[in-house]
Amino acid sequence: LADNEMEDVILQLDHRISRLEGALRLEEKITASGGKIFAASGKRADFHAAVQACKEAGGAVATPRTAGENAAVRRLVKRYNAFAYLGIRESLIPGEFRSLGGAKLNYTHWHAREPSGKGEE
Repeated sequence: LADNEMEDVILQLDHRISRLEGALRLEEKITASGGKIFAASGKRADFHAAVQACKEAGGAVATPRTAGENAAVRRLVKRYNAFAYLGIRESLIPGEFRSLGGAKLNYTHWHAREPSGKGEE
């Protein structure tokens, strides 16, 4: 494609994506923070099924790295009135948590005496 044709295709795709994002925001199925889009289906699943579903959708289980991203996840949790899995796991050192990829967490916002593994983190 010529440069101007490629530019037209990109503009059309950008417009379609914006419309889809708008529709999903209206349905409160997605929220955004810091250039990231957070989504939820409202379906219940175990952790491994949730990880796989996110992977198949081209994403990953959320690992909030800022207060804004944490708030975005909380909006979805409130929308579906359910707990959410995070892309965080306990490391080999008890009480130390890392992202699923193994990176050290730079942001945590745990409740007092958490995480306990009882769903109140």
